[in-house]
Amino acid sequence: MRLDRFNPGNIRVRSGGGGGFPGGGGGKIGCGGLVVVIVGALVFGVDPAQMLGTMDQLQQAGPSRQEAPSGSGAEELCTANDYALEACNALDSLNRTWQPLFQQAGIPFEQPELVFYRGGTASGCGAASSAMGPFYCPADEGIYIDTSFYDQMAQEMGAGGDFARYYVIAHEYGHHIQQLTGVASQIRSAQQSNPPQANQLQVRMELQADCYAGVWAGRNRDLIEPGDFEEGMTAANAIGDDTLMRSAGRAVVPENFTHGSSEQRMQALRLGMQSGDDTQCDRIVERGL
Repeated sequence: MRLDRFNPGNIRVRSGGGGGFPGGGGGKIGCGGLVVVIVGALVFGVDPAQMLGTMDQLQQAGPSRQEAPSGSGAEELCTANDYALEACNALDSLNRTWQPLFQQAGIPFEQPELVFYRGGTASGCGAASSAMGPFYCPADEGIYIDTSFYDQMAQEMGAGGDFARYYVIAHEYGHHIQQLTGVASQIRSAQQSNPPQANQLQVRMELQADCYAGVWAGRNRDLIEPGDFEEGMTAANAIGDDTLMRSAGRAVVPENFTHGSSEQRMQALRLGMQSGDDTQCDRIVERGL
C-alpha cells in the first residue's frame, strides 16, 4: 500500500518506555491484540485463552483518560526503524480518513495516540508486555505497539507484508472509533447485564474493528497495490479463534470464541474493503455476521 510519509503535525506519538524507542529493525518497507495469541502460544508457551482474557480486560478498562507523559518527538520516534515509519504513515492516513467522517456525522473526534515501547510498559489500562502484542487502551486512547512483534507475526504465522502490518494498526484504530462513538461502552454494559452473551458480544466488537480496518483501505483503494488484499486475508485467516485453537492443540469450541472464526474475520475485513462504507460495519454489532 503506497502511503504518503506522515506529517508530524497530524499525529500523536510518544514513547512508552522499556528502552524508549520502537523495538525491532524491520526489513525494507514492503490490524484486541490482533495476532498476539498464536505467537504467545507458539513462542512463549502461553495458553491462548488466558491471553485473550488479559487483552479483553485491558481493552475494557475504565474510560477515564490519563495525561500522557512527554516523550521524544514524532520525527525521531517514527524514523527509528522501517516498521515504526510504516506505523506512523498508517496513523496519519487513518486520521485523515476518519476525521472527516466524524465531522460529517457531527460526532466529536479526537486522534488516538500511538505509543511505541519495547518489552513492557505502563498504560492507562495497567501494565502491559510485548508478549501481549499490539492493543488499544480506551482509558488513555492509546494504540500500544512493540514493533518487533511484526517479525514474529511474519515468522510464526506467515502473515508478512506491509498491508498485514497496516491491518494491525487499522484494527486497533477501529477500537478507538468504537470508543469515540460509544459502541465500546454499550458493549461493555451489555456484557455486564448479560454475562452468558459476553463472548458473543466481544466477537461482534472485534469483527466490527476488522470491518473498520477494511473501510480505511477501501476509502484509499487508489493506494492499494497487487497482493495487498491477499496479505490482509492471510492475516485475518491466521488470527481466527478456530485457527488459533487448532494451532495450540486445543479443541475448537465456538462458545469460547472472543474474536471470531477465521472465516468471519476475513468476511468482516472484506466487507469493509469492498464497500468503503462504515455504516456497513454497524450491522455486525447489531446482528453479527
